[in-house]
Amino acid sequence: MRRPHPPRPPRATRPRLLTVLVAVSVLMATTAASCGDEKSNVTSATAERSAVAEVIDAPATVTARAAATLTAPADGILASLRVQPGQRVKRGQVLAVVDSPSAQQRLRQSKEALIAAKRAGRGVGTGDLTGSRRGTDKAADEAFDVARDAANKIADEQLRDALLTQVISAQKQYAAAARSADQAVRSVQRGVAGLNSAVGALSSAQRLQAQQAYDLAKATVDALTLRAPIGGVVQPGGTPAGGGTGLDALLGGGQLPAGLDPSALAPAQAAPPPGVDDAIGAGGRVTAGAAILTIVDTGALGLAAEVDETDVLLVRPGLTATVELDAVTGAAYEATVRSVDVLPTSSARGGVTYRVRLALGAGKLGEGGPAPTPRPGMNAIVHLQVRQAVDAITVPASAVFSADGRDSVWVVRDGKADRAPVTVGVQGPDLVQILDGVQAGDRVVIRGADEVTDGQEVR
Repeated sequence: MRRPHPPRPPRATRPRLLTVLVAVSVLMATTAASCGDEKSNVTSATAERSAVAEVIDAPATVTARAAATLTAPADGILASLRVQPGQRVKRGQVLAVVDSPSAQQRLRQSKEALIAAKRAGRGVGTGDLTGSRRGTDKAADEAFDVARDAANKIADEQLRDALLTQVISAQKQYAAAARSADQAVRSVQRGVAGLNSAVGALSSAQRLQAQQAYDLAKATVDALTLRAPIGGVVQPGGTPAGGGTGLDALLGGGQLPAGLDPSALAPAQAAPPPGVDDAIGAGGRVTAGAAILTIVDTGALGLAAEVDETDVLLVRPGLTATVELDAVTGAAYEATVRSVDVLPTSSARGGVTYRVRLALGAGKLGEGGPAPTPRPGMNAIVHLQVRQAVDAITVPASAVFSADGRDSVWVVRDGKADRAPVTVGVQGPDLVQILDGVQAGDRVVIRGADEVTDGQEVR
């Protein structure tokens, strides 16, 4: 028999429904017989052929397919908000515009510097070469730092990565130009090259630095127009942190995964104090990194289930399951296993579990009507049907016990108990499949097995 799992904490105040997936073809006739003293009671039953299914129960959370939190890329004012909470938006749709005077000022300054660099002549003297190089390097470092800091405050992962890649590329281009300028300056200082070549190389580096500073500043300003990186439903603010309702939990991820192919992902924002709305309206002041909107793609809901290590080897993609939601009493939903994580997660109880990801299907209420569509983050219990036998020799689960390291049953032969080692197959909640050791029609002890001894009379 499968060794018992450690106790799981209750997931709801309502009693859980018992899953019965076993169809018994013939009722087992039971007889009671007294043996030993008057207080002992041994009950036997007949092994029959019937269908039996093995079901694993696992706690789970409803997950969204993807989510993205849009944050302010710079300090400023939320100039316009073009969507309402609960509105469904398409990918690429403009959702909001941030007015950032500081970002606009950096763009104006970088544009002026670029114009000046392009108009600058070759009037740099020999004594000014080293100082000019240092000034160019300082201006480049400042531009790169400002651009990198602005990019890191953008929650849209794709946009953030694109801007960071632009910064890295600009740094590499400038580094190559700076090396050329350095070589030219050293040649002039050693008297092996003319001044014009050094001034020309330095001017090229200055123009490149000014162009890159302008491009990066413009990219930050362009990012002030917030576009939807994915399609979905809009909600104001970010996602609450902690309590299993963070963005990673809503996506089904442990180490993020959430595994559920998120198109964009942002860190969970800190929850506001109780009674405070975190929604930022048009005209409101924002700081760099402040969450403005979150888009959740609920087009294909899923489940992230935690399966104990003693059961996970029985779970594979394609298995079907039934699902109960704490929020919808009496409803049953369909689900199919999509994948099983390779790496484990540590549960709050200290045990080891593996995350199983499922596609969540439609549900039905107890009276047969359609069940409401769940929301990401809702608690659920997944009943995974891992094995099934249709025409199997079965005995009640209580008949099987462990002796000398083997599963065994007491078989009643000629009125006497005979211990028979057995091989167990599919293990249902009530019945167990016996692969060998017992035949259909054999009488087996199903109660009081711990009181029976070999050869004892059982009537």
